[in-house]
Amino acid sequence: MNKTKIFLFALVTLLAASCMRDTIDQGALSAEEAMVARKFINTVDSAVPGELIIYVDKASVAMLEGVGEATRVAMTDIEQIADEVGAYSIEPVFNLKVNAERKRALGMDRWYAVSLPENVDLESVARSFASLESVERVEFNMAIEKPSSEAIPFDGNIFSSTRASVMPFNDERIEMQWSLNNTAEAHFYPTVKAGEDINVLPAWELTTGRPDIIVAVVDSGVCYTHPDLKDNMWVNEAELNGADGVDDDGNGYVDDIYGYNFADNMGRIMWSAKDSHGTHVAGIIGATSNNGIGIAGIAGGSGNGDGVRIMSSQIMSGSNTAGVKSIGEAIEYAADNGASILQCSWGFKPGDYPSDVMFESGSASAEYQALQYFISTSNCPAMDGGLVVFAAGNEGMPLAGYPAAYNDYLSVTAFAPDGLPTYYTCYDKGCNISAPGGEYYFVGNSMREYGCILSTLANGDYGYMQGTSQACPHVSGIAALGLSYALDNGLNFTLAEFKSKLLTSVNNFDSVLVGTKENVGTGGTLNLNNYRGKMGTGKVDTYRFLMSLRGTACIPVAVGQEVIIDFNKYMGDGETSIKVLSKYTISDETRATLGIEGERMIGDKFIITCTKPGCGTITVSMVAGGTAVGGGQLVGGMAIEKEFALVAREGNTVGDSGMVEDAAGWL
Repeated sequence: MNKTKIFLFALVTLLAASCMRDTIDQGALSAEEAMVARKFINTVDSAVPGELIIYVDKASVAMLEGVGEATRVAMTDIEQIADEVGAYSIEPVFNLKVNAERKRALGMDRWYAVSLPENVDLESVARSFASLESVERVEFNMAIEKPSSEAIPFDGNIFSSTRASVMPFNDERIEMQWSLNNTAEAHFYPTVKAGEDINVLPAWELTTGRPDIIVAVVDSGVCYTHPDLKDNMWVNEAELNGADGVDDDGNGYVDDIYGYNFADNMGRIMWSAKDSHGTHVAGIIGATSNNGIGIAGIAGGSGNGDGVRIMSSQIMSGSNTAGVKSIGEAIEYAADNGASILQCSWGFKPGDYPSDVMFESGSASAEYQALQYFISTSNCPAMDGGLVVFAAGNEGMPLAGYPAAYNDYLSVTAFAPDGLPTYYTCYDKGCNISAPGGEYYFVGNSMREYGCILSTLANGDYGYMQGTSQACPHVSGIAALGLSYALDNGLNFTLAEFKSKLLTSVNNFDSVLVGTKENVGTGGTLNLNNYRGKMGTGKVDTYRFLMSLRGTACIPVAVGQEVIIDFNKYMGDGETSIKVLSKYTISDETRATLGIEGERMIGDKFIITCTKPGCGTITVSMVAGGTAVGGGQLVGGMAIEKEFALVAREGNTVGDSGMVEDAAGWL
């Protein structure tokens, strides 16, 4: 059973289905009534009043697009019902002013939004539309569940002066960003553990981002005037330099300078001091690095205008939360206007989408259609599609939320500064990878926020939040760095290849998931065994990801222990017949970074001790096609060299063959 079906089975089992589906299950409806009911994609429970979405057949599209033409003498059956129930309008959900042919080929032109009086009985009207042969699906315009945007303001405390010497940028508060470089300062978290971070420092030596990589933050509005974000915002130059109230670039949206506000249906992006969720997420990805203020974004550049660009595709504004129609438009907008990564720290309320045919052919939702459109759109030469990244959810459930659980999207779980699951994270079914989400703790009755994630706030300041909402942009930022690195080096990948390299560039999680964790956030206890094999492939590692894109195998090495490395295990299928020679090259920089001691070759095995956590490369000489190098009149193999990356971390396993004293069989 694939991931989607497992997730849906669990969702149907754990959550209440709609009364309509209950009735169908009881066999109380006639065959005709059951057929009508099966057209419903979701339940009416959290629907936006006065709004309904329908998916019509191709013939109806032609008729509806012809409304107002002189040749039209009769209403369609859809229009007749709309007229009977007092509908104000029937309009396409998606924007056919851009990429119309592609969208028609995907069937996006068949989605229509029906605007109705707010006091109308939505379920009754939906049944009327579903009874028509010309209407193939009916979806209530469900509003998303708004994530918490409560932040704890930064209090000015910067604990460590020693961390500043190893940080490559001069941002004032970078020392408080444990998720970038965790050196186990106890003030962050009672049981903090060194190395439990995203390992981005060595990656920044390779790339810090590129302005032609656009990340769409589908969230509350991003504060584009924030001092740490303003230089890395995506800007629609045609609208910036155009006339107010005019669609200067002809993309179907007026005054969309930094993105578009789909929650309030206007070009101006809105935010408030109490609504910082989108701004906080954006800062994790792309706050301007090395500008002498605030924090460093993962892909925020080097202070020379080279960070990735943040597009605000706003779906939340104060108490106004977008429904399916606006969400679909927001995702479509991101694809049509150059975004390569879709950052989604949101989801629908559990139970709103209980259908067990949600993703089956002929039953997909409008927002699913928009997400698939984004995935199929390539806005970066380094990747042949768009990457969608979702937060797994904060309900602590053994399944990701919807739409995060669908297997075309990356679903991100959260770990704390101790490298263990957070008390709130969803896990298991539908979850793909883990990243720092942060976790507060208590000292007596006093809550401490330093184990949470520090980022930008909508009031122009900085503050702490925790959640898979914060874990998710860590992965989006790392993906943006990956695309930047690929473009820098002329690399290109299929979307599937790019995702595979990201999901396999991880550090082990399961080895520490034993016993219990005292839950400093709520006072409870977590049984860590429940999370084994269920937090995704592992903890995302930025450096390992870039090395994977580069084609360089990463070898994990334990810190402080003499270990054996068999390079053959990291070539081909791990059973190659390439002869490893006793010649290798390690740069002085790598030696110093890793604190390398006592390295040597014995036979074709390499022995090394790394006394410091860090990353570096080693180039090994080999011979292909024999046991000795040929040349001149000497018949032999071809001399080759291969680069490997050494990743020394506290939590790594001890090499490949165990410690040297355990290897008596070959010494």
